[in-house]
Amino acid sequence: MSLPKGAIAAVLTGDIVNSTKLLLTQEARLIKALDEVLGRFRGKRRLLEFYRGDSFQVYLDDPAEALRMALVGRALAIEVTGNEETEVVSDIRISIGVGEVKLPIHQLGIAKGDAFILSGRQFDELQQSEQRLAIGCGVPLADIGFQVMADYLDSIFKGMTAKQARVIQELLQGTTQQQLAVTLNKSKSTISQLANTGRWAEIEKLLLQYEQLIKNLP
Repeated sequence: MSLPKGAIAAVLTGDIVNSTKLLLTQEARLIKALDEVLGRFRGKRRLLEFYRGDSFQVYLDDPAEALRMALVGRALAIEVTGNEETEVVSDIRISIGVGEVKLPIHQLGIAKGDAFILSGRQFDELQQSEQRLAIGCGVPLADIGFQVMADYLDSIFKGMTAKQARVIQELLQGTTQQQLAVTLNKSKSTISQLANTGRWAEIEKLLLQYEQLIKNLP
């Protein structure tokens, strides 16, 4: 089985974990941060829509960037909600569907294509499990690899602290450790330690493997 010929893109469907347990100020801050960061992500051609308050969907024309976008969202959620007085730490539950879409897309809620169907179906399955990340394209062999990546990344992000997430989400967006040390007024050794304990090297390797797999889809 191979992907259909046509406009191949990624669709991300997600929601905020534990949104009902967050303070109103926390939830508002997180939604605003997600809207700003994901909305300008790498300047790619994309659409971002929030619905039902704590849920969102993103269309991204470059599927190779989809996993990085998803991880930025997760790290941002952990960072933003982990620094408040409450002990509740949130996360993002997110599904990435890679496949054909029907263009042009003017409104995500009525858009059509395999990527939308796959992303939505995987998201429904996530809501019934403890997992928070799913990746699929409908090509069986590739999906096995994607699932291994998703499970591995899930284990990393579920153990991430707010301080680690602050560093990881910046590194995911291309900020260097040296630049981040200046921005946060921290020593380079402190930033390096947070990157290491946040398992940045493993995340970076998995991103490269994901991008390579996307490029070699049949």
